[in-house]
Amino acid sequence: MSAGNPNRPGRFRRVILPIGALLGVVAAAGVTVVALRATSGPECKGTLPLKIAVTPAVEEVVRGAADDYQATQPMVDGKCVQVLVEARGAADVSHDLPTAQINPPALWIPDSSMWAAESQRQAGDQGEDAPRLDILDSLAASPVVIAGSEPALAALGWPISPVSWAKLLDPKVTVALSDPTTSTEGLATLAVIRAQLGNPDGSPKPELIGALLRVGRDALPSVRDAFGKVVQGAENAPVFTASEQSVLAANRAAGSRRVVASYPKEGTVAFDYPIVRVTRTGEQAGIGEAAVGFEKALRTERTAQRFAEAGFRTPDGNAPDGWTNEKDGLRGDDVAVLKTPDPDQVSELLRTWGAVSLDTRMLAVLDVSGSMAEKMSNGQTRVDAAKEAALTALAMLPDTSEIGLWAFSTDKKPPNDWIELVPVGPLGEPIAGATRRAQLQKGAGSLPALVGGGTALNDTALAAFRHMQKTYEPSMINSVTLFTDGSNDDISSIDLPSLLATLKKEADPARPVPLIMVGLGRDADMDALRQLADATGGKAYQALEPEDIRGVLLDAISQRRCRPSC
Repeated sequence: MSAGNPNRPGRFRRVILPIGALLGVVAAAGVTVVALRATSGPECKGTLPLKIAVTPAVEEVVRGAADDYQATQPMVDGKCVQVLVEARGAADVSHDLPTAQINPPALWIPDSSMWAAESQRQAGDQGEDAPRLDILDSLAASPVVIAGSEPALAALGWPISPVSWAKLLDPKVTVALSDPTTSTEGLATLAVIRAQLGNPDGSPKPELIGALLRVGRDALPSVRDAFGKVVQGAENAPVFTASEQSVLAANRAAGSRRVVASYPKEGTVAFDYPIVRVTRTGEQAGIGEAAVGFEKALRTERTAQRFAEAGFRTPDGNAPDGWTNEKDGLRGDDVAVLKTPDPDQVSELLRTWGAVSLDTRMLAVLDVSGSMAEKMSNGQTRVDAAKEAALTALAMLPDTSEIGLWAFSTDKKPPNDWIELVPVGPLGEPIAGATRRAQLQKGAGSLPALVGGGTALNDTALAAFRHMQKTYEPSMINSVTLFTDGSNDDISSIDLPSLLATLKKEADPARPVPLIMVGLGRDADMDALRQLADATGGKAYQALEPEDIRGVLLDAISQRRCRPSC
């Protein structure tokens, strides 16, 4: 990013980064309104409705262009064209269009071509009856900025230096991310974070999953909520991401500089507001010609001026004159723009978010056999390393997640080889005078004192599987995560072939309970653990070092949505 001259209009510098960087965003959510503007005359032989869906932030600009167009008394085949402008969020339209066979918009102006490309990809899977989407050139642009109150951004180094995206991942910073499934701000931010914390092979790093779990707990439905907290002067108002234009619009509406913005030093993405032509089978004759006529109205100098007056940059990144002052909270700097994620990357981003944001229902089962007292490379005992990793993951989960805790070794609670330390239930629910979260922390703390005996792996795995299946909750992701450092040495237990046959017989695709098996150290029987996981659609991991355990847990969390099919 270039700081530039604050009195000179800025523009974008295109930067190509490795996979996942990102594109665009801006949209203040609003109530959907449909406006009809028609011109009639004696020469009309009826009307030709031209439906336009627009992201709310550009609604007034598009309505102005519609007024100009209607003033020319447009006609196609003797019919007067009526422009109907409907303000709808880009994510909402993107989700609906692939299966919209009845009266979809003829033109769509989303805030980001990411949504258009995702909708185009999904439409391609729907067959010949799905609408066809042609993504045309952009009308305007607005970069994504890191925004917040002046004190909040000053604490992060603004205005002396630009705020880094890494600050959004700092647990000490209060951050509010808008939901990426419903807001472009959230999707764009997720793409940037993904680019910062992605593996070369395209898989998410544990740090990414941890960051998403943390910010996802307080995700907002839309960026309007974050603006509202700052404008209302809340002391704990969070730092958030927004479009440059929306910061300007919020300050203009407030009449003073309530929100300030920093242009991330690593570069950012930009909302690009493309025109999307939507064609469907059986489209009314003349719609195509009317759409071409209205597109011309959207690309006139007068419409470009309206975009500038509303605080948008030109498609190539030039900032409009006259709005980069202290009152606006912006500078209009040159901005380094990162590469737009392709449709496959957008889908992967949304899948990752969907997995980490799902409420989970998990039974954690920890081995407390005698060998768990052996030390790992950092001097920690195996049971202490497993305990700390479990507590770290526990701290990231929301109160609505349902978690329980068992410990197992031979004859732990005759006739069973396991003991229930905390029953499965919501983390925020009161239990025995404290929240279940607090009871789980207490139960995990008691694990070292329970160490002793042999590894009763087989009976315990079957009991845990049956317990979660019996108490299955259809609205949640149900699973068992079992930690062990050895192999089954309980000669009185069910043998492995019989256990596998039983699990396969009792597994119910309508009530899946995948076993996530974690082998600690080199002595874990990974062959048996993999077979147990495979029988239930789960996965087996080996954690050779203490730091591996947390990564294993976070990876398991990230794959919850696709189990048992990944």
